[in-house]
Amino acid sequence: MKCTWILTAVLLLPVGMTAQSALPSGTMLPVNLDTGLNAAKSHPGQQIRATVMQNIPGTPIRRRAKVLGHVVQASASKDGPSRLEISFDAVQVHGAMLPIEADLRAVAGFMTVEEAKMPEVMSSRAIPPDESNSTQIGGDQVYRGGGPVVERGRKVGQPTPYGVLVLPQVDPEHLCRGNVGDTTRPQAFWLFSADACGAYGLRGVRIEHAGRTHPRGKIILVRDKGKLELSEGTGLLLRIQGS
Repeated sequence: MKCTWILTAVLLLPVGMTAQSALPSGTMLPVNLDTGLNAAKSHPGQQIRATVMQNIPGTPIRRRAKVLGHVVQASASKDGPSRLEISFDAVQVHGAMLPIEADLRAVAGFMTVEEAKMPEVMSSRAIPPDESNSTQIGGDQVYRGGGPVVERGRKVGQPTPYGVLVLPQVDPEHLCRGNVGDTTRPQAFWLFSADACGAYGLRGVRIEHAGRTHPRGKIILVRDKGKLELSEGTGLLLRIQGS
């Protein structure tokens, strides 16, 4: 069955602000799924809703802004591979939905996301979470209360409310890039490490196509055998290619 999905949006950007200036190419966008996805139950055209998890520097995108997408195709096999093809189409800016094209750098299951939120040490003096240390998805150490974000003993960024700002690190093995496009500043990575790349806490799941190359914007997740499911609360680290 063929299904056509159409996004309708009215843009209400401030005078003088274009879509390109609002969302520079290369902007990282950390989001949390509001709706779960199951390769065995999802269907083409099904809407995907997600929430931005921290303010995005250099843009008008703020924490709790909504991101909309859709399922392109889904298929599941009990004894064979399961596939989930998705696309993210728009992000909330100044109360309007601005069309985007995005690829995927990293994805993390619900439990992995929850573990990254937990402070490493809670002493008997009850250190508040915003002043304690934590470990990012991928291994970076976050020292809150004035400290840095550290990757293997090297400073790569700093904590911010509800996340971190880091310089994206290159991962040659998984073909993840550093800063690209028009963005050179530290980026919002939420709970992800500066070199986070690929799938975390999703057993057997891999990113077959990140959406960086043709077909641009189409993200394909595959599990060679078994159920492929992204529960509500799954974290994704998207990168805006254009708007």
